[in-house]
Amino acid sequence: MTHKNNGVATNCIHAGEIVDQFGAPHTPTYDTTTFKFSSTADMLDVIEGRKPGCFYTRYGSNPSITSVEAKLARLEHAESAVVFASGMAAISATLLAHGEHGIICLGEVYGGTWELMTKQLPALNRHTKFLKAGDSEGLKQHLAAGCSLVFFETPSNPLLEIIDIALICSLAHTYGAKVAIDGTFATPINQQPLTLGADIVIHSATKYLGGHSDLTGGVVAAADDMLEPMHVWRKNLGQILAPDSAHLLARSLATLEVRVVRQNSTALHLAKVLQQHPLVQQVYYPGLENFTGHEIAKRQMNGYGGMISIIINGDGAAATKMVDGLQLFTLAASLGGVESLVSQPALTSHRDLSPAMRQSRGITDSLIRLSIGLETPEDLENDLIQSLSEV
Repeated sequence: MTHKNNGVATNCIHAGEIVDQFGAPHTPTYDTTTFKFSSTADMLDVIEGRKPGCFYTRYGSNPSITSVEAKLARLEHAESAVVFASGMAAISATLLAHGEHGIICLGEVYGGTWELMTKQLPALNRHTKFLKAGDSEGLKQHLAAGCSLVFFETPSNPLLEIIDIALICSLAHTYGAKVAIDGTFATPINQQPLTLGADIVIHSATKYLGGHSDLTGGVVAAADDMLEPMHVWRKNLGQILAPDSAHLLARSLATLEVRVVRQNSTALHLAKVLQQHPLVQQVYYPGLENFTGHEIAKRQMNGYGGMISIIINGDGAAATKMVDGLQLFTLAASLGGVESLVSQPALTSHRDLSPAMRQSRGITDSLIRLSIGLETPEDLENDLIQSLSEV
């Protein structure tokens, strides 16, 4: 049995777990689409919430799904959590459910989120205003005009921008608006936005929560009334996380704290090494004392994460040469796995933005994003140094 005052590692392992009739130590995979009832009255009692039970997996009514949702809610200090088939499904359900009166997007966001906001949502009467993270006057102006949802990432993808969660939430709530934060880069281990005033926290579970590059999923954690309309969007758009993926996610969460703490430590070490390298023009990492946003990160984060972005001296071809020269870092999209990954955002996550748009957002051709895994830190350091020496 778990309690609210248990430590995060304990909750990673035990929260939400169901002990079945055979005594399995973890919730089994219930890979069934539907569940039988002894009578119509029994079925209606479950459907209408008078007694616990499961009805139909597409509705999210499946033990593998509801147990991992309970675990995630505990980790985020939320009343409830809802899991989705992907991080983008989680973001889209949030913006569809709460963005009808206007969305304010602060700072930099993942390329897929930007594409959703600019190309698909306007057709559904969800319009987004894009502001620089520090544009407080613009934020007040749009809030006063009636925008009802503020959305941002912190740290952001790919420049690790830090936004003061408590400050933005206080301002938004003054105008009656809600705040949704994509916390994928931070994880619940390093940051708990709901405790700082946020209304909604979103994660791509494909990344650190899954942690092994073997599942695709998303999660939204919030109060029950905030999640209620998202259930409907999830059900009718078919965005449910499959039971076997939910089972994999629960397995991964058991080691979330130990993985993230190790990744924090290695990333900080490598960021300091890269900062001293003559071929590295700039290092983006919240744990560096000279990084813009470091003081805010110290206040609102428990660790600085496993993501580092760097700009090297040279053009896109030089960046590609460095990326191709790495031997331990895997050239691949995504992030947050046990293996270290490398990518050029201009060619991957932000490829769909125009060159001018990327340039205006600081996403240059010579920008390289590193996702730090669990390899021996010295081996990763040596790999980076040898690759840079060939540029």
